[in-house]
Amino acid sequence: MSLHFELVTPEKLLRSEEVYMVTVPGAEGDFGVLEGHAPFMSTIRDGELLVQRTSGAAPEAIAIRGGFAEVNARGLTVLAEHAG
Repeated sequence: MSLHFELVTPEKLLRSEEVYMVTVPGAEGDFGVLEGHAPFMSTIRDGELLVQRTSGAAPEAIAIRGGFAEVNARGLTVLAEHAG
């Protein structure tokens, strides 16, 4: 079971990989995305994406500022104003 995850900034595509789960700092609160999540779109607030590569793995934190997250049949795409 894997989720296709992409992290994009105005400069470039930073990540494109298969992961287990991503926790996103949404404007209305944090939300987790696993494979098969219902489609939706959300604005994101400044914070950290938590990327879990496998089910039991410790999450990797990626600092992000502003933007949008979109979940669709292809997976999760995070369009961040700044990441790193």
